[in-house]
Amino acid sequence: MTDDTRARILRAALAEFSARGFHATSVRELAERVGVTKTAVLYHFPGKADIVTALAEPMLADFDAALAKAADAPDPRRAAIEGLLDVWLAHRYLLRMNLRDLSLTASDEVFERFRDGMLKANGLVAGPEPAFADQVRAAQAIAMLSDPVVLFADTPPAELRAAILAGVDRLFTAEPAAKVRGRRGRPPAMSPETLEAARRLHDAGHTPSDIATTLGVSRATIYRHLPGAD
Repeated sequence: MTDDTRARILRAALAEFSARGFHATSVRELAERVGVTKTAVLYHFPGKADIVTALAEPMLADFDAALAKAADAPDPRRAAIEGLLDVWLAHRYLLRMNLRDLSLTASDEVFERFRDGMLKANGLVAGPEPAFADQVRAAQAIAMLSDPVVLFADTPPAELRAAILAGVDRLFTAEPAAKVRGRRGRPPAMSPETLEAARRLHDAGHTPSDIATTLGVSRATIYRHLPGAD
């Protein structure tokens, strides 16, 4: 029964913090929602920050595991991007809770682990001995993973995942603006990364027009590279 009470407190906290905010929700209100006394809540969690720590622990554990796996992968950048995105998708409602009033920063432990993990992720995405531009692009790519998950948390995960990865692929395959302005003749075919993004979007049910718009290419290019698209 004790474990069940703890789980019910955490479920209530996630709902209340998401709807009203961490700071606006009192321990007494959590207790009333769960149907227990305030003392019972404090028995499991001495303070509200301890509730945040408990809510975040599964996500942080998955975060650490994804980064450790990416560090040993043949392509650390790709593994880090996909692994991190999968963690955010799995814990998207916790991230959305944080949008209201930065609830996750209420716990120093959560903040420090999250900060350290993000720095490690940036290093994996930027690559060894990165130039400053590589570090900036890595930070941009990582931000592109979390923001859409928070804003579109109710979108089917497979569809959201495909669209996000397509955007990240565009970031890493896009040519500098000056080079594009100076280019003449027919644009090159899609890169392998962009083609893979197109396939993911097609598998997720997007139309050729949607895919073309997302990837910044023509519909003819999509039909040429995806003969089965309709």
